[in-house]
Amino acid sequence: MTSSRPFDKPIPKSPEKPFPIVTGLCDIVSGFGRGSAELGIPTANIPIEQVPEAARDLEQGVYFGYARIESIKREERTEPRDNHRDVEYNYGKYLEPSNGDFDVLPVVFSIGLNPFYHNKHRTIELHLIHKFTRDFYGAQLKFNILGYIRPELDYATKEALIDDINKDIIIAKRVLQTDEYRYFMEQVM
Repeated sequence: MTSSRPFDKPIPKSPEKPFPIVTGLCDIVSGFGRGSAELGIPTANIPIEQVPEAARDLEQGVYFGYARIESIKREERTEPRDNHRDVEYNYGKYLEPSNGDFDVLPVVFSIGLNPFYHNKHRTIELHLIHKFTRDFYGAQLKFNILGYIRPELDYATKEALIDDINKDIIIAKRVLQTDEYRYFMEQVM
């Protein structure tokens, strides 16, 4: 499958080594608060130490796969964030099965330092391609990594970053609709 940007990597007809990489259940933690607030593209942040070593060793960049959320029965709590916006850990309590919130969902995500924001530590930030009505910090997420879209880039403007993320989403959705990739949805059930 081809793409239109010069930095995009060719995506094979079906996953090729080292893919697929499958995680266990990972905790959804508070990130920097930029995905929804600044970019309009909410992300679920996963502690990098909770993913398989094969995922931690991947080249920094943008990947795609499938993910599924599980809620956890715990008492809600609030945690302060550096940007002075508190984070509500509700552990997925308000997710709705009727909205498809617990379905296996397509996902596009970055692994890296996010140079536009000058991060000092490597992160994994997943954008589940789905419309959620509530946040779900503290819930758990199982996901697989099926392919690589492009390397991590720095951007001159936030608008350029947003534009490329939206193109990444289009590429991921297109690839994940093929039978050769849909086959791997079962890995995260």
